Amino acid sequence: MLIRLDKYLADMGLGTRSQVKELIKKGKININGIVIKDGNLKVDSHKDIVYFEGNPIVYEEFEYYMLNKPSGVISASNDKHEKTVVDLITDKKRDDLFPIGRLDKDTEGLLIISNDGELSHNLLSPKKHINKTYYAELDKPLSKDKADKVCEGVYIEAGVKSMPAKLEYVNDINDTKVYLTIHEGKYHQVKRMFQAVGCKVTYLKRISMGPLKLDDKLQLGEYRRLTIEEVEALKKCNI
Repeated sequence: MLIRLDKYLADMGLGTRSQVKELIKKGKININGIVIKDGNLKVDSHKDIVYFEGNPIVYEEFEYYMLNKPSGVISASNDKHEKTVVDLITDKKRDDLFPIGRLDKDTEGLLIISNDGELSHNLLSPKKHINKTYYAELDKPLSKDKADKVCEGVYIEAGVKSMPAKLEYVNDINDTKVYLTIHEGKYHQVKRMFQAVGCKVTYLKRISMGPLKLDDKLQLGEYRRLTIEEVEALKKCNI
């Protein structure tokens, strides 16, 4: 892929366009061993080797991370007042990352962070019906009758009924701890589904999305890059 040198460097986190242009003018960038002072030069990201002060800068068009989102952090790319999920990715190269989907501020668990717009669109498209599984704790036991209603679909607002879902009790019937799998992602959907049958969600955590399961080695606030196999599995589930 051919890309302008200044964009190449800015995309890889060396600074803003104006900042990297200054680095280029100062002769701190070389390509294939030759010092380059023209930021408009096109770089072949597959063949050329770009160096900054002797260190290779490998271009990555897309980055993919799995984050175990903690409570108290918002699902956004940036915010003037709140810490965002993208702020937690401290060793990212690109500055155009965003969360694929969202979790409420007080909800924990699996969140994919990337800059792949096509993957995001496909995973979130209502037409794809990508499974999302949550672990939920409720303020009161969930009766079998109420569980059946949740599974069949409930009205979460006037004229809006949730799609059929799958519910499993963690322990026994009438437990306060359940797993819920849904295929859509409306605002506060899980909370509103349980609210519709008279239960309040006191704790909520997403544990899977499509074929991707939350890595149980990740503590709250921790993340890791997705493997090639995980990225491919996510792309295949969109076909």
